[in-house]
Amino acid sequence: MSRPHIGPFGITVIVLVILGALIFAGSSFGTEILWFNQIGYARVFWTQLFAFTGMFAVGLVLAAAILIPNLHLAWRSRVSLAEVPRSVQPYRNAFSKHRKAIAIILPLFIGVMGGLTLAPQWRQILVALNGQPFGRRDAQFGIDISFFTFTLPLIDTLLSFVLGMVVIALIASAAIGYIVGSVRFSPLRVARKARIHLGILAAIVSALIGVRYYVDRFVMTYQASSPADGAMYTAVHAQMPARLILAIIALLIAVLFLIAAFKGSWYLPVAGVAVLVVSGLVLGLGYPLVIQRFKVVPNERDLESPYIQRNIDATYAAYGMENLEYENYTARTDATAGQLREDSVTTSQIRLLDPEIIAPTVRQMQQSRQYYTFADQFSVDRYTLTNSDGVEEKRDTVISVRDINLSALANSQRNWVNDHTVYTHGFGVVAAYGNHLNADGLPDYWEQGIPSSGEMGEYEERVYFSPNSPQYSIVGAPKGAKPQELDYPDDTKEAGQVRTTYQGDGGPSIGNFFVKLLYAVKFASTDLFFSDQVNEKSQILYDRDPQQRVSKVAPYLTLDNKSYPAVVDLDGDPKTPKRLVWIIDGYTTSDSYPYAEHVNLDEATADSRTESREMITTENTINYMRNSVKAVVDAYDGSVRLFEWDSDDPVLKTWERIYPGQVKPMSQISGDLMSHLRYPEDLFKVQRSLLTTYHVKDAPQFYTGGDQWRLSEDPTGRARTSATAEPGMSLQPPYYLTMKMPSQDSAEFSLTSVYVPGGNAQFRRAPMAGFLAVDSETGNEAGKVREGYGKLRMIALPSSTTVPGPGQVQNNFNSNRTVNLELNLQDQQGSEVTRGNLLTLPVGGGLLYVQPVYIQSTGDTSYPQLRNVLVAFGDKIGFAPTLEEALDQVFEGNAAATTASSGAASGSAGSAPSAPKEASARLEDALQQAADAMKSADEAMKSGDWAAYGEAQKKLQTAIEAAQAAQNEMGNDAK
Repeated sequence: MSRPHIGPFGITVIVLVILGALIFAGSSFGTEILWFNQIGYARVFWTQLFAFTGMFAVGLVLAAAILIPNLHLAWRSRVSLAEVPRSVQPYRNAFSKHRKAIAIILPLFIGVMGGLTLAPQWRQILVALNGQPFGRRDAQFGIDISFFTFTLPLIDTLLSFVLGMVVIALIASAAIGYIVGSVRFSPLRVARKARIHLGILAAIVSALIGVRYYVDRFVMTYQASSPADGAMYTAVHAQMPARLILAIIALLIAVLFLIAAFKGSWYLPVAGVAVLVVSGLVLGLGYPLVIQRFKVVPNERDLESPYIQRNIDATYAAYGMENLEYENYTARTDATAGQLREDSVTTSQIRLLDPEIIAPTVRQMQQSRQYYTFADQFSVDRYTLTNSDGVEEKRDTVISVRDINLSALANSQRNWVNDHTVYTHGFGVVAAYGNHLNADGLPDYWEQGIPSSGEMGEYEERVYFSPNSPQYSIVGAPKGAKPQELDYPDDTKEAGQVRTTYQGDGGPSIGNFFVKLLYAVKFASTDLFFSDQVNEKSQILYDRDPQQRVSKVAPYLTLDNKSYPAVVDLDGDPKTPKRLVWIIDGYTTSDSYPYAEHVNLDEATADSRTESREMITTENTINYMRNSVKAVVDAYDGSVRLFEWDSDDPVLKTWERIYPGQVKPMSQISGDLMSHLRYPEDLFKVQRSLLTTYHVKDAPQFYTGGDQWRLSEDPTGRARTSATAEPGMSLQPPYYLTMKMPSQDSAEFSLTSVYVPGGNAQFRRAPMAGFLAVDSETGNEAGKVREGYGKLRMIALPSSTTVPGPGQVQNNFNSNRTVNLELNLQDQQGSEVTRGNLLTLPVGGGLLYVQPVYIQSTGDTSYPQLRNVLVAFGDKIGFAPTLEEALDQVFEGNAAATTASSGAASGSAGSAPSAPKEASARLEDALQQAADAMKSADEAMKSGDWAAYGEAQKKLQTAIEAAQAAQNEMGNDAK
């Protein structure tokens, strides 16, 4: 039979395929090197590459070292062909012909597969070699926790890998022994050489199983368990001793296999294996089940309490909750005049501008052109501004970047030149006061426009790096060349546009022919290679999402779901322009902290604002979390700065040994940047999720679960489905607010969340159960965090409380006759009512709820405008055009509250559009008349008096018309 002939064409195809693969691989590898070199983090790339390659090599070498000699020894144990059964001889002959190839190719193939299995675990070998001590010992073995978080995972991985390879070697050797005649199964006969070989391999497998049993004892300390994670009573008193006994049995069996290998009798090791199997069933399964069922279950609270206490203590330590301040709070529900006089700072900063609702409004007013856009969710920050009295004060601010949006361009505008060389960047920010709006119910901007104007001061406004940036842009040109990039629209300039040339150092240079070829291959673009827009000074900007940039230079960090913008003085030099930056919180995590409770990040960080999870994680299920790094990405040049935030975190210390000098000390954080850092939202979400149960620190009480809470669902009606919520529910997100907890001396910028009672869904109530806040104010001193930052404060309400929870309050708002009538009236005639975030504040000795109400038309260019404010304290409800009026309605006509409309705010005086008292009074009278008419109509219909019913309907129509007229007058006066 003739061999197939490939021919010149076939050879050409093969060469081209290989060449193409090499080009694509070289492009990917080369462009990554260029990117890391340009951004200044080349060490990260090479360290990761060497660690990845090292783990691959470990897998390959171990597999080869185990398999190759064993396959060789199996062949050497062969007997003469005459002794081989005739049915097997053909296989023997075939194997003999290809023995050398099989002995090399098979181990290498398995080694490559094993290497590819080990390579993704490159972090394990780095942290194991560089692990730093925690200074804490686990509660069971008294070993430093670093052993469990850094060393044990690598031991477990390598042990599993080696055991798997030896088992493969044993099976392969037995199979080869059968082919070459040294092993027969019917009847069982094993030649001496094969017996020694297989006996030693079986002994090694048995010994490794014994070691695995021994190591499993340590793994139990952080295993998922019930009633809490970690080694509980049954694990400590039954499973751990059983694992130790099984480990000893396995080691003894290894000895028996060695004896059998040289003595020739398999009865003892086979009996030993039978003993191990039976012991595994009895000691590993049966005995723990008996202990659990007949000893633990009848006495579970008493027996498990010491181990539950271990879990509670470890969970608080692992998630940084040891500073939690817990206070029982008997909240007032009665409202009296002057009750809010002592809470002036809190009430003056109540945020009426909902960062989730105002995006359409800002796009209509500030977008300027269709190729700009703003994020769907604005960020909440604080800035020091000068008020109307000339006094500087910190103000809560809602801010967003004017980002580039290529998808909004017309199809005729979409071409390679426009997409990659003209529309290259966004421009500036828009910032508005959070606690009041202008007279039209629109955001009261203190920074706006293109170019930007306001109180922000001079800063670099061009946004080349953002979550919405194009895939790549070609920027830069020789000195004197005509600018090609659209900077911003200006009707006074030629073609109505100002153009610019990028002056930063944000991407690799592509003036070189070969570099240009690499990127043309990477982005599959011949235009990039042949375009005249690419010159010797051109740079290519890509991987422009701030989170993506941070994740590449710090692959060991889990990143917060959101990056937020800030305009800051990065270097502490007031003479240099400020920079627009993205701030991202970075977390160090682990899933092997002894006794700490595990958390699924997808579930714990999901809420009504989380449509899909975007957090960049190193691991999804964790039981240790620290906000160890604050990352800052410059929006103009894309530079990444990492600042140490938790200098005591041993995980960060370990990575700082791996990447020395990468993370800058906190002392290099400027005072201005420090003032815009905050407590991270995702860490707070994880902590608040845990505290639904772990607010109880007493183990017996924890076990009974009589005081379990749950997070409140979002009552606004616009919530998305949340992974942590039950069907039909969605969790209320935490809110950044400036407020004062009962135990605090002053109001501070805080992150807050609400709890309601837990338990079976069928019997749940929804009053308030607890309120959690964390001090997020970092201060403005360079290199130093303000004392008190990160302090968790929880107030717990008595179980008999009558304070309504968010869901009950929203229901009270919706069912209130006056509110319902007016909002239904406003929800007609081409307009739509949108309820803003329902905020909760501990003021006046109780809990105050505030909800802004927006109205917008139903047209394509509609946008929300604030028209009313809803307020609740206890069972009392206020509903008025301004916050001040609504508070006064609740607190007997005079809350004595300082609000943005009563002098605390600079700029526009209105916290919502004000209306003359006469129109407001006529509206209230009309609504009351409408309510009376509806009541009369109901009574007439029940009694069958249709004449009275018709009269009542006429009165209702008259009242509605009067209310509509008063409402229109209020709107016109506001304008």
